[in-house]
Amino acid sequence: MNLSRMLAERQAAGEPVRVGVIGAGAFGTMFLSQARRAPGFHVVGVADLDAERARAALARTGWPQESYGAASVAEAAASGETCITTDARELMDSSIVEVIVEATGSPVAGMAHALGAFEAGCHVVMVTVEADAVAGPLLAQRAAEAGVVYSMAYGDQPALICEMVDWARTTGFEVVAAGKGTRYLPIYHSSTPETVWGHYALTAERAAQAGFNAKMFNSFLDGTKSAIEMAAVANATGLRPAPGGLGFPPSSTDELASVLRPREDGGTLAGSGLVEVVTSLHRDGSQVEKDLRWGVYVVFKAGNDYVAGRMADYGMATDESGEYSALYRPYHLIGLELGVSVASVALRGEPTGVANAWVGDAVAVAKRDLAAGETLDGEGGYTVWGRLQPAAASVEAGAVPIGLAGGVTLGAPVAEGEVVRWEHLAELPGEGNAAYAARRELEEATKAQGAAVRG
Repeated sequence: MNLSRMLAERQAAGEPVRVGVIGAGAFGTMFLSQARRAPGFHVVGVADLDAERARAALARTGWPQESYGAASVAEAAASGETCITTDARELMDSSIVEVIVEATGSPVAGMAHALGAFEAGCHVVMVTVEADAVAGPLLAQRAAEAGVVYSMAYGDQPALICEMVDWARTTGFEVVAAGKGTRYLPIYHSSTPETVWGHYALTAERAAQAGFNAKMFNSFLDGTKSAIEMAAVANATGLRPAPGGLGFPPSSTDELASVLRPREDGGTLAGSGLVEVVTSLHRDGSQVEKDLRWGVYVVFKAGNDYVAGRMADYGMATDESGEYSALYRPYHLIGLELGVSVASVALRGEPTGVANAWVGDAVAVAKRDLAAGETLDGEGGYTVWGRLQPAAASVEAGAVPIGLAGGVTLGAPVAEGEVVRWEHLAELPGEGNAAYAARRELEEATKAQGAAVRG
């Protein structure tokens, strides 16, 4: 509750938190729009492979042109200006930059940037949740070894969910379920960039005019983004995926406590302590009233009659038993809220969510029958979608994470609905792929740990 005060103190002392932003896409641009308005931040540099895109992001969010003309990161730090660069490594200097915001959206690039920042002594706020879903626990370990902080991005739904889970546990409640809302129907799993706009009631022409990215929007629709984000939440909180993955039950905000409770108590969950995503559509396609499409939630138990009575006294919405209740936040503002993470890691040395164990995984599943010789096109594409499952099942099956299922060629056929496995690939990703190397290291460490426990 005192981050703004701490930032103001840094500003007054002439020592603002120095930030380097990698990736000038939607999330990074949103952060830039607020960073210049919040006292205590100095964006020293913005790195993007397209320097003009970075300049356009700063101009679009109200930065005066003269404020981002520094020729180098060092010059920007001395002058109070901002440097634009195409080389992210220029930002990785802990004598200048305290916090790296990784917002490329690429799990391979995100992993490499995070590891490079740790080696340079910089904290990392990982906007690219795809990288976290591939090997978040290993990234957290590497950060700890380097004496820096690795954090989820506040404003994105996983960090907000972690905050709600932390609130519930800190106040003594048992967390039954936590997650987010989305728009979902089972048929969406087969959606492609060619069919996606029809599901959003948009024409391709209207989407193009708006600058919408078909693969990105399709990843929101086909279940992939939900699987990635819930894997990150599971790994940060210890809440488990259900054995069959996400169920996407329809639920209004009023019904959360009734829908998201164990089946033996009348709900939809396979047990207690799970991650789950609710949909804003009934299975017939009709709209759920008072839906949670843009929000996050936590469901918890009273635990005893006394607490149940107090929840009733204070008007808490519960299920009919009075035992289960829920809190929710109807919206999230993604990059506009990211400053909370940047301030928290720099000023408190605390992440706003971090992978503590490998509990959940988002794996690649065939959208249709795939033949040997086909090249997978990854998240939001034509060939695979991401499904949540327990990490132990991924290790046992040798499953390919959705974050590494782009640009790889099959050496064997994969049936529709089947999980893609390493043995299906004609060739494994190269040694220079930091995300692949981290993932395999995580898998081997998990196998060794399991063998030690069994021994």
